[in-house]
Amino acid sequence: WRVLRLGVTLVHELGHAAVGVLGGRRFTGFVLRGNMSGHAVTVGRPDGPAMDATTWAGYPAPALVGALLVVAGARGWAAPVLTVLLAALVVALLYVRSALTGAVVVATVAGTGALWWWRDDRVQQHVVVGVGVLLLLGAWRHVGAVLGEKDRRRVAHRLEPPVGHGEHAQFVGRAEAVLHRPHQTKA
Repeated sequence: WRVLRLGVTLVHELGHAAVGVLGGRRFTGFVLRGNMSGHAVTVGRPDGPAMDATTWAGYPAPALVGALLVVAGARGWAAPVLTVLLAALVVALLYVRSALTGAVVVATVAGTGALWWWRDDRVQQHVVVGVGVLLLLGAWRHVGAVLGEKDRRRVAHRLEPPVGHGEHAQFVGRAEAVLHRPHQTKA
């Protein structure tokens, strides 16, 4: 799991990047760490809906991509999906900001490229569905890690997040702010 979870984190960080770009922010790079954390950097307004969407986007990204892969693989669309994934990963290579991130992206490009190049429809279909299931399960593990981190911080009465988990603290903080925001009514 220690190796496979890097793939879930890759999709998580690219989810932040994709939604940030769609929201008008500029994507400048991303980093993956071996402890299932990472960060994606987008530049734009420090508040507002685009920032909120960018912050939230990473968590559902592995589940959404996983579900799409399962459906696409089950319907026999593995080859076109692999083509799109390969193109997206090649673009992602331009934004790599660490050696580990580069190794993960290059390995993913190599695996995806080999699967695409030596086309065997049945193998492609099984791998695409399998990766989709892995992302679906991994998405829940990521959410569980964040919720567990929040509980550990509360129990320890610490305000600062552990090193390398700033994004998770920001996510939890934004979630609490949105969920506990007082409703304003017009008088």
